[in-house]
Amino acid sequence: MNALAQVPPDFLFALGTLRKAQCRSELRLDEIPAPARLAPYAVALGAEVFSPTAATRQVPVHGPAAKAFVQGQTDSSSNEEDDELATGRFILLHDPDGSAVWEGEFRIVTYIRAQMDAEMGNDAMLGSVAWTWLVEALQNREAHYRAAGGTATRILSESFGTLAERPDTIDIELRASWTPESSDVQAHLEAWSDMVCTFAGLPPLPPGVTGLPKRRLN
Repeated sequence: MNALAQVPPDFLFALGTLRKAQCRSELRLDEIPAPARLAPYAVALGAEVFSPTAATRQVPVHGPAAKAFVQGQTDSSSNEEDDELATGRFILLHDPDGSAVWEGEFRIVTYIRAQMDAEMGNDAMLGSVAWTWLVEALQNREAHYRAAGGTATRILSESFGTLAERPDTIDIELRASWTPESSDVQAHLEAWSDMVCTFAGLPPLPPGVTGLPKRRLN
């Protein structure tokens, strides 16, 4: 019996819904190694948001079901001069036996980091604002969830010595997790990608306009 045949159908279905996610063209998604100890099955994506001139890349799928979906190579072209505005990670965990902590069989774990301008970075309410961005993104995409939690951290970077001329910077980090109401997690990835773009300072898309779809895998 091959490894793919041993993958739970619910997890295979969830991977299929991730393939359907439509994200903004500024967002680049790539496969990254999934954590091995958090759940029996996991898929992980890393995200980078670049200036609007950056090209879109295809979303690969990670994990034991990868061969069922990945049949081409990702577009490796990139412009090194593009400005990176934000980075993040999206991890989908699955335990067929369920988890009392998760309150379900799936759990989404995310991380986002972006540099803020001085005015916003010094705002004492920045952490609350970051959490509000998460909640609103999930609501806007109608990504139903429960048992959500997270932490927001402000990071001040100061330079000294030969680097003293560099201006101080303030980054915001948001680590969050929640349990999707079903194995259809397309809207959750789309909501998270919207949030990464919000952290990057990109203006929201006009009402009724969706992000550019990724090229479909054959």
